[in-house]
Amino acid sequence: MSLDAQKSFAQIRQDYTDNSRVGTFNALICGEAGTGKTKLLETCRKPVLAHFFDPGGEITLREMIPKGELLPEIFAPDDPFKPWAFMSWTKILDQEIKSGLFEHVGTYALDSSTLWAESILNYLTAKRGMAGKTPDGKVDYMPQKTEIRNWITRILSLPCDVIVTGHLEPTQDQVSGRLTYRYATTGKGTIMIPALFDEIYVLEAEDTSKGVSYRLRTAGAGRYMARSRLASGGKLDTFEEPDIKNILKKVGYPTDDKPLFLQP
Repeated sequence: MSLDAQKSFAQIRQDYTDNSRVGTFNALICGEAGTGKTKLLETCRKPVLAHFFDPGGEITLREMIPKGELLPEIFAPDDPFKPWAFMSWTKILDQEIKSGLFEHVGTYALDSSTLWAESILNYLTAKRGMAGKTPDGKVDYMPQKTEIRNWITRILSLPCDVIVTGHLEPTQDQVSGRLTYRYATTGKGTIMIPALFDEIYVLEAEDTSKGVSYRLRTAGAGRYMARSRLASGGKLDTFEEPDIKNILKKVGYPTDDKPLFLQP
C-alpha cells in the first residue's frame, strides 16, 4: 500500500473518531397516550434540555427542574389562529446551537414531535393567510413534510444524545383487517422520518394483577414498527425496561451525566 493511501485511510479513521456524533445515542420513542414517553426522560443522560410541544408535558418531570437535571422550554399550546410556537422554537434552537449549549447537554428531547409537526402546519397555513383554516394537501402538507425532515436531520446532528417522542397511528389492512401501528406524521413521513434514527422504540403499557406494567419494545413483530441498530450481537432483548441509561450500558455507550446547571 502506498504512503498516500495509508495517509488517506488514517485521515478517514481520524475524521470518524473526531465526529462529535460518534458515541452519542438517538431514538424515536413512540407510544400511545399514557405509556410513559415523557416519563422516560428521567432515565436519560443529564442534564436534559427538553422542548415541550404537548401542553403540560413537563408536569411529570417537575422534580428534576430544581435539581438542574431538566431544562424545560415550553412551546404549547400553539394558537392555530395566531401561530407562534414553531417560529419561536426555530429562533431559540438556532441561538442555543450557536452558543455551544449542546456541548454541555446530556440529552436533548423533543416532546412530542406529533404536536410539533402540527405547529409547523399552523405556521404554514397562516403564512399564506389561511390561519385556522383546513390545510391544503400540496400547498401545506408537502412543505410541512420538508420542514419536518430538515429539522429532524438538524436535531440529530447535535453533539449529545437525542430523544424524540411521537404518537402511534393505527392502520387497518383492508384485506386481513389486521391493525398495525406506525409513527403518526404526514404521508410518507411515517417511513421517511423513522429511517433517520438509529433506534426506534415503542413504549407499551399493560394492566396486570400488580398494576400497570411498562416495557420498551426494541424490535418489531409486524404490528409495531420498532428496530434497533445497537442490538446486534444480542446486546438488547426484544423487550427492555424503560430505562435509557440501562440500554446505553448494555450496548457499551457512555452513561455518565454532564455537569448540571445549578442556580448559584
